[in-house]
Amino acid sequence: MYAHVLAPWLTRRGIHYGWVMAAITFVTALSTSAAMGMPGVLLTPLRQEFGWDTTDISGPLALRLLLYGLMAPFAAALIQRYGVTRVVAVAVGLIVAGVALATQMTALWELWVTWGVMLGIATGMTALVLGATVSSRWFTARRGLVLGMLTAANATGQLLFLPLAAWLAEHAGWRYALLPATAACFVALVLMVLFAADHPGSLGLAPYGETTVTPPPARTTHGAVRTSFTALADASGSRVFWALFFTFFVCGLSTNGLVQTHFIPLCLDMGLAQVQAASMLAMMGAFDFVGTILSGWLSDRYDNRWLLFWYYGLRGLSLMFLPYSGFTLLGLSIFAVFYGLDWIATVPPTVRLTAQGFGRERAALVFGWVFTAHQLGAATAAFGGGLSRDVLSSYLPAFFAAGVACLLAAIAILGVRRPAAVRVAAAE
Repeated sequence: MYAHVLAPWLTRRGIHYGWVMAAITFVTALSTSAAMGMPGVLLTPLRQEFGWDTTDISGPLALRLLLYGLMAPFAAALIQRYGVTRVVAVAVGLIVAGVALATQMTALWELWVTWGVMLGIATGMTALVLGATVSSRWFTARRGLVLGMLTAANATGQLLFLPLAAWLAEHAGWRYALLPATAACFVALVLMVLFAADHPGSLGLAPYGETTVTPPPARTTHGAVRTSFTALADASGSRVFWALFFTFFVCGLSTNGLVQTHFIPLCLDMGLAQVQAASMLAMMGAFDFVGTILSGWLSDRYDNRWLLFWYYGLRGLSLMFLPYSGFTLLGLSIFAVFYGLDWIATVPPTVRLTAQGFGRERAALVFGWVFTAHQLGAATAAFGGGLSRDVLSSYLPAFFAAGVACLLAAIAILGVRRPAAVRVAAAE
């Protein structure tokens, strides 16, 4: 609404409007992912209030993560057709409605509808694909750094609100724990509606780092389903796609599907208070913010295959260390720092490998399908962690298995051929 007024004013002062879009997207990712991360705090209160066992609750949470990923390729197509502002507005409205209805639930099927279906679809529309789209459209220079910041917002938002939510759940009830994330979503919606623009060309600007202004591409007239599956059909013949698909499956398996969902209940089983456990997750979020931005900076400069090799390998070792931490303050702090730096640092190198393999214009669509693998892994871990707790009376086997999977992903990524762009850069 006000982008056409603000953009020229900033340009005269040497500020590219891409940084405004990056800031708005950052707030949107932070707030909507906070709503996504709330079930980690709510699992135990729901179990206590309604008498549902862990597997009962883990089912809807697994569906939420699955839909979160399945929406990604369609979200990219919807953004191409309807624009960023409209898609985000609909998504945030659905998040708020889902949270409001969840506070009134009394039966398990209502948890499936609200937290499973509504939040899964809505948060999937504002997930990492939104950041990939904005960074690709608005930035040529500093693209990796911007993507790192937007990715960090997604991961950090899922963790940053948890200590406050845990305190509210403990002192006022789990329904009040949902209020901070909901309020943040309203702020993001206002910023997006008032100041967002879909493309730099619509403001007469070139992407940051370029000098040539190109008009916005014509919006596709094809349906989102057709556009998304066409991109999948084109990409599925490439070995690069399947390597990224597998490794990102493991990424989801070892992050938000397992640690975000089951870390707090695991700590409660080990005798820690809920607020302390949530604080450890928040610490991971803080270090993830640093680690993911650093990863974006590194992805602009080094071979992204080797970055992913080290990220997955070190993450696997940290998860295998957790059962031996003793769940003391020192042991968990070491895990939080080490694991947090690597929480979602895998995203910038994965997006860059996708763009190098499939081109700038199709990168968001193909990455949407790669991100689907991430959430398939997350859903597997969300359900599998609960099953491990009920059947084996411990979450620890699930954490150890995720560590082993990370080591396999570290080996698998080296099977990708070194992109030509990286070889040329290295030669120079």
